[in-house]
Amino acid sequence: MLAGPLRSARRCTFLTGLAAMATGGSPSPPGVPRHTNRLINEKSPYLLQHAHNPVDWYPWGQEAFDKAKKENKVIFLSVGYSTCHWCHVMEEESFKSKEIGEIMNKHFVCIKVDREERPDVDRVYMTFVQATSGGGGWPMSVWLTPDLKPFAGGTYFPPEDRFHRVGFRTVLLRIAEQWKENKDALLESSHRILEALRQTSEIRAQGQESPPPSKEVMDTCFQQLSRSYDEDYGGFSQAPKFPTPVNLNFMFTYWALHQTTPEGARALQMALHTLKMMAHGGIHDHIGQGFHRYSTDQHWHVPHFEKMLYDQGQLAAVYSRAFQISGDKFFADVAHDILLYVSRDLSDQAGGFYSAEDADSYPTTTSKEKREGAFCVWEAKELQALLPDPVEGATEGTTLGDVFMHHYGVKENGNVDPMQDPHEELKGKNVLIARSSPELTAARFGLEPGRLDALLQECRHRLCTARAQRPRPHLDSKMLAAWNGLMISGFAQAGAALAEQGYVQRAAQAAAFLRTHLFDPDSGRLLRSCYRGKDNSVEKSAVPIQGFLEDYVFVIQALFDLYEASLEQDWLEWALHLQHMQDKLFWDPKGFAYFSSEAGDPSVLLRLKGDQDGAEPTANSVTVTNLLRAACYSGHMDWVEKAGQILAAFSERLKKIPIALPEMARATAIFHQTLKQVLMLADGDSAGFLYRQLPFLASLERKDGKATAYLCSNFTCSLPVTSAQELRGMLSP
Repeated sequence: MLAGPLRSARRCTFLTGLAAMATGGSPSPPGVPRHTNRLINEKSPYLLQHAHNPVDWYPWGQEAFDKAKKENKVIFLSVGYSTCHWCHVMEEESFKSKEIGEIMNKHFVCIKVDREERPDVDRVYMTFVQATSGGGGWPMSVWLTPDLKPFAGGTYFPPEDRFHRVGFRTVLLRIAEQWKENKDALLESSHRILEALRQTSEIRAQGQESPPPSKEVMDTCFQQLSRSYDEDYGGFSQAPKFPTPVNLNFMFTYWALHQTTPEGARALQMALHTLKMMAHGGIHDHIGQGFHRYSTDQHWHVPHFEKMLYDQGQLAAVYSRAFQISGDKFFADVAHDILLYVSRDLSDQAGGFYSAEDADSYPTTTSKEKREGAFCVWEAKELQALLPDPVEGATEGTTLGDVFMHHYGVKENGNVDPMQDPHEELKGKNVLIARSSPELTAARFGLEPGRLDALLQECRHRLCTARAQRPRPHLDSKMLAAWNGLMISGFAQAGAALAEQGYVQRAAQAAAFLRTHLFDPDSGRLLRSCYRGKDNSVEKSAVPIQGFLEDYVFVIQALFDLYEASLEQDWLEWALHLQHMQDKLFWDPKGFAYFSSEAGDPSVLLRLKGDQDGAEPTANSVTVTNLLRAACYSGHMDWVEKAGQILAAFSERLKKIPIALPEMARATAIFHQTLKQVLMLADGDSAGFLYRQLPFLASLERKDGKATAYLCSNFTCSLPVTSAQELRGMLSP
């Protein structure tokens, strides 16, 4: 889902009958003491960002619910996250306005929710917004009855009426009027809406339904993704473009199962081409490393500049896998690049990983307003001043700046299409994108091809030093169990694939952090979040948030990955313990599959099951493979049965639109092919080689008298080794 108004204006169709009214006010003038509301007592960076709004915000909780019931007021629920660009825009335009704040405080009980802290609350009301408006995103704005049932909603609203978009002030006043005049009708409507959502969102196995056949699901998913593939720039949409590692992992699995067919070759080509185009594009931070959240255009050029931990973890793993399969060092270099960024900028000294860096920052230390991308973009004259040195051996008069600017597509007047810059925040600026191959850039300036890499590296180093003098974007120092799990998997898989023991050690350090700070040994349960406190301590909320399904699933996956990379038994044992706890807390014994949240919280009106793999895979998709791995290691075969029951519950969706669940489509192949463990005994160099590659070994063949490994996760494809004799024959000199 997209933040802000990038989706169709259909999201606001429920408000088309509202009349135009007065415009929004302005923030408090300088020097006026700031208002402080209840959010000042919270730990979430997002909630703390709103602690000085003139809005009487409440956190999600009983105090707010009781107030709404006692005073018979509508609840206004605003959901977002701290690095969301359009959340910042709506705050600046509306939530910092004294006049709008007065309207909100008079007519509503106003609640702020950090969607990353409370994905259960976010999921319930996002389901409503998507169902009633045709779109969704953040900030999410929803109006609820005092018993928490939604009856109106949307995403971003401008403060005043503009063109065909209704203003926030108009919405507030009209809903307040409707509550006063037609409360009974709104209550009845909210009840009908909730019942409809309950029915349409139900996912369950029908009768004695079996898991769908993997060949049908895999082939259909491949065909659907192929039809959406961008032949020129890679990716599986035109614009905007998200990295979506789940699609790339699917393609690698499809290749592994069809290596000798044209379809298999195409699957591999689509995945590798997409990864190369992403790495060349502006979505990749060529100076500070790591990847931004998504590209606003077809070319991977102009991103929304926030950087999310979940992207870094998944992309580190997928680029490592691309290197294993292709042998192309380019992909290994990108994996190293991602892990350097995370180690430097998203790592807590206690071992955990922070959630994100913001898109917006101050252009200079004296700036009064933040701008999107200010930390990352460049003017041509800046680059010329920083890179004035003549290049020895190049065409006469060539400077470092000339070489760098040509290679990265820099233009004197900026290289950002105005269509991608509606607020003119990037006017005259350049987003770096590798527009030329190293060979062509070297030829353009008469350079030896081998020299160019060193020259560009020197340029990037200088720009990194210069950029460090700029004000940094806001850091969301919240640490989430689920996203830490994804990052642990990234480090562990990269460590095994790239033979980097330091990465495996970093994964182990983070896992130890989770066990210390986000696990309750008395109850045996995971917690959702903790926070960087004063003096770099690790703090928790006064009432810690219990872990959700995704926390268990991604942490269990991480522990299996770490066990396979390190062979340390403790990680395996903890993974199996957490799998038992996940079964206890989230399993649906009637309809099968896992609910996203626990039972027993009356403030969460629906227990949902995620049904789409997006920027992150949905938890039920990953847990199928987790269950099969757990069964394989423990011999607990009930987990195999559960894996099949999950696939049966999602059978209709997997057969019709597997493109919505590419990670679960992969899991159907794993379920039907069954996992295989291979024990290899070898001497000398062969033993060392095989030990390093064991967790990812997919097949072996004799080539030039040596054992050659073709690699991808042994949980993504079946081994063509049918006997110990065959295996011995492959390894013999």
